[in-house]
Amino acid sequence: MKSTIINKKAIALFIAACLGGITLNTWWNANAQTATSTEKAPKYTSLQDAKNFQIKGKGNAFQPSNLQQTDKPDQADDKQFRRRAVIGWDDRIPLLSRKYPWSAIGRVQGLTTEGKGYHCTGTLISEDIVLTNAHCVIDPETRQLSAKVAFLPNVINRKVADEEDIAQVENVVYGTDFSGTQLENQINDWALLKLNKPIGLKYGYLGWKSLPTATLTKNRNKYIFVGYSGDFPNNNKAQYQFFTAGQGWTASVEKGCSIVSEENNFLLHDCDTSGGSSGGPIIGVINNRPYIVALNNAEIKSRDGRGIINLGVKIDFLNRFEGN
Repeated sequence: MKSTIINKKAIALFIAACLGGITLNTWWNANAQTATSTEKAPKYTSLQDAKNFQIKGKGNAFQPSNLQQTDKPDQADDKQFRRRAVIGWDDRIPLLSRKYPWSAIGRVQGLTTEGKGYHCTGTLISEDIVLTNAHCVIDPETRQLSAKVAFLPNVINRKVADEEDIAQVENVVYGTDFSGTQLENQINDWALLKLNKPIGLKYGYLGWKSLPTATLTKNRNKYIFVGYSGDFPNNNKAQYQFFTAGQGWTASVEKGCSIVSEENNFLLHDCDTSGGSSGGPIIGVINNRPYIVALNNAEIKSRDGRGIINLGVKIDFLNRFEGN
């Protein structure tokens, strides 16, 4: 009975949940090259028309030889940093590391046709491909396509390691344009962003593993979730006062969350999320290598605003795009 109730809520509230999964803000404007009127809108390609689209790497993770790996995302590399719709209590820590694999996760910055800025989360999965949600580039209510989309790798307190690495999105391959049923839209809420430069060779990229649901749910408290949540960090707290850029400009990391179950071919998980964390990777460490095993995309709230459960997208669709 309980799973049936959650399932009905998940389907009925999907569009509202998606809209809550992005955070509105201003368009990134670090320098003149990043946001100008001469930038072209991305090309949008449906799954049905993407027969020749390939992702290099065959789903394997890639760590650049000059980039160290760490399992401590809150250990800062930048000198100045050294030192909410949340399920249960908030177990998130700030992502301060410039090391791999955290270097491969970044902020998807979009501009709507009405000129409104917003952001989501995305992850490099090849040298020039970012994985995120379809609702991060297509409005679920209006079906309008975003006018501009950029990827800012490994943003910490609004700063990237090198502003020359801010990449524009040239092509979007999407799983849904939100013209289907709510269930179809939920299952296919994914997008692949083709960048205008191969920054994955510098920042590395994560691999992916499409695992059976029984395997995913068996490994309780084993997953890592990363997202640029719009309620994090709270610089009213003493330990977060040095985050001067405000909320949504430093990613949060939660270790030890779970994929709870599967309902009608979508996943339920308990990782802490909020607006802006849409498109964030749910990561499993397999043979000491990080792999994306699911994709966060929405949250179901109670009437008083408390988080009930979060929704996730299975990533078996990626297998069809495996290239050399």
